[in-house]
Amino acid sequence: MYDSYTTALNTQRATTHWMDCLTENMTNMYTPGFRENKIKFDTFLGGAIVDNPIKNQGQGKSTPGTSNENVFYEGNGYFITRNDQGKIIYTRHGEFTFDSEGVYRAKNGDAVQGYILNDNGEIMAGTKSISADLYEETALKGGALSVPTTNIKLWIDPNNGKFMGKYDEYEIKEDGTVYGKADSGKRSVPLYKIATANFHNNAGLYEISEGKFVETEESGKPVLGTGQIRSGLLEQSNTDFKGNMSEYQQAKMQMELVNALIKSNKELLEEAMRLVSS
Repeated sequence: MYDSYTTALNTQRATTHWMDCLTENMTNMYTPGFRENKIKFDTFLGGAIVDNPIKNQGQGKSTPGTSNENVFYEGNGYFITRNDQGKIIYTRHGEFTFDSEGVYRAKNGDAVQGYILNDNGEIMAGTKSISADLYEETALKGGALSVPTTNIKLWIDPNNGKFMGKYDEYEIKEDGTVYGKADSGKRSVPLYKIATANFHNNAGLYEISEGKFVETEESGKPVLGTGQIRSGLLEQSNTDFKGNMSEYQQAKMQMELVNALIKSNKELLEEAMRLVSS
């Protein structure tokens, strides 16, 4: 049977973990795309233990980005990116920019994924098109739609400085469509749709690095994301600072009580050893 000393040590370890997670949350209060750590306690005969932290996948507020290439996702889902090994990575952090070759990339170099569109704005699946109505209907039902994604690339013609050789500029609309614009904006042609995905169990995603997630058996397969995309903005951390500060005060009080209990137990043990040896 566990004694009070063992219980106190286990609770001290759990409380330290709790305080570390709360500190990380508050430190990253203004880190774009940061997902708040949520702690869940379990108890057993030997004291409290902490489960692995889960990520709060709730919506963060918007903040101005560093350029119009940055995007803010308001809704349920994630941007889809692909790393150099071809692995799909999901993120809410839309600090994307076009590189020197015109490829739309995340800050860490992963390529942002999109769907190729025809002139009518319909997603192309191979040589076949998918109507916007079908796409939206599937998304609203939370269903999966297996359509290959591609790197978004706005190649710039070195001879005239135009995007893809014929468009003067581009624009990202709220539905995630990237338009090529020419003739002083009079001509606007849909080129890509930024790909997004959602999961039936977002908490089951595995975070491989800060704000970067991969699907797992617990998260299930991705379905279509629903929401709006706004250019020139980024998503702030979704950390509740007041809530975390309140929990930190609770954790601090719990640590003081546990430390006092450990100190008392040590003093009792030392006294018992002294009596035995005398």
